[in-house]
Amino acid sequence: MEYVIMIGQLLLSLSILIVLHEMGHFFPAKLFQTRVEKFYLFFDPGFSLWKKKVGDTEYGIGWLPLGGYVKISGMIDESLDTEQMKQPPQPWEFRSKPAWQRLVIMLGGVTVNFILGFLIYSMVLLVWGEEYLPAENARYGIHADSLGLAMGLQNGDKILSIGEKPFEKFTDRELVREVVINNADRLTVERAGDQVEVPIAPEFVKILSSYKNKSKRLFVPRVPFVIGEIMKKYPADSADLEVGDSVIALNGEATPYFDQFLDAIKQHKGEEVTITVLREGDQPIDLTLRTTEEGSIGVRPFPPQKFFDFEIQDYNLLNALPAGTTKGLNFLRDQVTAFGHILTGKIDASESLGGFASIGSMFGTEWDWERFWTMTAILSLILAFMNLLPIPALDGGHVMFLLYEVVSGRKPSDKFMEWATMAGFILIVALMLYANGLDVVRGCN
Repeated sequence: MEYVIMIGQLLLSLSILIVLHEMGHFFPAKLFQTRVEKFYLFFDPGFSLWKKKVGDTEYGIGWLPLGGYVKISGMIDESLDTEQMKQPPQPWEFRSKPAWQRLVIMLGGVTVNFILGFLIYSMVLLVWGEEYLPAENARYGIHADSLGLAMGLQNGDKILSIGEKPFEKFTDRELVREVVINNADRLTVERAGDQVEVPIAPEFVKILSSYKNKSKRLFVPRVPFVIGEIMKKYPADSADLEVGDSVIALNGEATPYFDQFLDAIKQHKGEEVTITVLREGDQPIDLTLRTTEEGSIGVRPFPPQKFFDFEIQDYNLLNALPAGTTKGLNFLRDQVTAFGHILTGKIDASESLGGFASIGSMFGTEWDWERFWTMTAILSLILAFMNLLPIPALDGGHVMFLLYEVVSGRKPSDKFMEWATMAGFILIVALMLYANGLDVVRGCN
């Protein structure tokens, strides 16, 4: 059921984006009285799941969910229908229109996706706002995971800045972004009352951008160990522990923070231990129990919201639109920079690329509308950016040849366009096979 929800979200998101993208081509074509022969959601090699002809246009749904298309008369596209091009040009055909009209038609799809991405980001801010933990409110510092420790962080550090950028909103994603995108090479932290600079080794650009580390946390807010949940059928379930107990020691060793207790309990796998807790009246109570073979007693702490003041920034329509646009532009800038890092070898393509399985996993296995629309905004901007690449068969390839025609006054021959489109289509299929093949390999490992 979890995978059904994940796949359902992916298909719904792609369907929305594909239909609106193709409308971006469809309506300018109609505006300039260019005939549109087909408008399809998904591809239909061999047969379609549904189709209906209205006027000159056949509307349909294909069975291959790798995209969609509009087939415009008199245009060499991925359908590679060259028979029509052998006939004399007709007034309603794409090739008969002025170059500027053809340019508007080709740019319509990516224009819709850019606007849609910015608009969805804005609407997410308008509806849900933006919840965050101000870094200064995380008064106990960080609880670093293994990857954060490898970078040189320590439990209890208070991050002050990443490179030259002040650390204002408590999130490890900001550290990932600054290192991978902006090449931050140091952290400034407060450690045991002193200000310390932590250098970031260059290899962490590739480490943090790798597929295996994309979901790993570098750190979370450090919290006092107050029991928030006792798991069934674990040692704590049969002991005299209670939700709300403050765990202050393990075998006489002080463990006021959850990370300290976590490190200490792992040294006593399958052993009898004594846990000291504070309960009502702040009277210490010693409790004895045996840990599991994995070094666990089956308790979880309260979340950070229990201890720290989070802030929610609300938006109205007037400030949501510019804020959403700014978020979208920042995302696009990061994508362009990351693409450049891939081309220069700073980021491994095999580690950072992924296919439909990778994209689907980002939606999660539970239906969350805020996450769904945020992911849809991200995919819309990625679709716009990728479609603008100067690869024949993509919108960007057609735009490249049209700009050449406008500047030089010479139109590329139909035969050249046919071969260029075929080469571009083969390249795109190869890239899709490569990206989805990476998902298969990762799933097998």
